[in-house]
Amino acid sequence: MNDNPLNTPVGHFFIAAIVTFFGMFILLPILFGIARLFGLYTIVEERQCKVYMLFGKVITVIDQPGLHFLIFKIGIRAPLISFLGKCYTLDLRLDQEYLRSTPVNSEEGAPMGIGIWYEMVISDPVAYLFKNADPRGSLAANVGNSTVRCLSNLKLADMLENRHPMSQTVRTEVSPQSAEWGYSLGSTYIRKVHFRDEGMIKQIEEKVVNRLRQVTSAIKQDGTNQVNIIASTAEQQAAIEFAKAAAMRPQIVGMALQKISQDPEISRALFQALETQNIIDGQATITLVPRNSSLLGQLVAATQGTKAG
Repeated sequence: MNDNPLNTPVGHFFIAAIVTFFGMFILLPILFGIARLFGLYTIVEERQCKVYMLFGKVITVIDQPGLHFLIFKIGIRAPLISFLGKCYTLDLRLDQEYLRSTPVNSEEGAPMGIGIWYEMVISDPVAYLFKNADPRGSLAANVGNSTVRCLSNLKLADMLENRHPMSQTVRTEVSPQSAEWGYSLGSTYIRKVHFRDEGMIKQIEEKVVNRLRQVTSAIKQDGTNQVNIIASTAEQQAAIEFAKAAAMRPQIVGMALQKISQDPEISRALFQALETQNIIDGQATITLVPRNSSLLGQLVAATQGTKAG
């Protein structure tokens, strides 16, 4: 009977797992690190570049992403780079910069500020490393100087409106110099043009506010005048129509009475109704007395006369 647990299938599984873990996570990274230390291979990522130098000279430049075996590219000098040489890793991705409020003066003498945005990318890694100690700062200074040199003394209206031609002018001016430093200048765009003098800004604001008030008052006055014209025109038309109606009323009433008078019974009934209506609308007091009662009528008349007195 075997009492050793390592000889069991479970023991064999644990031994294999431990050996695999040690080999994959400890031994294999150490071997890869030693291989990279001696320059046997290198890995270049996307939009990345590696420049290898030995004894002050550029040996090779690798800018294609993937796995590269240096032993096949530079031969026996590959192991020496890690000890006697140097490797520069550069980022080739598109970068951008924004320069705020670059001071310029218009043709009229107005102090203006221009904010310019531009893109750049490393086009020549060797020139980027060795032709300028600070290519990014030099490019920003070159863009600022070109902005001042090319855009000063422009007319204020052109400076506020024609941003695209100004952007193209700055880009044309900067591109040749930036190419010598290993930078390729991309899109260049003037994003903001503003006044730098606070007093001038306040004066412009006051003028704009006053002009808006004048325009608002003119609009209100024009609206009031239009309303008055419409109202007076309507009143005039109404007065004309009422006058026409008043002039035509006697003719219409006369024609109606003429037709009514042709029939005596209708005429008599109409005038009786009109007389009764006038009596009802009047302020007189009416007392109904039976027929053939002359004495009663005299007494009632005398009573009404006493009340009136």
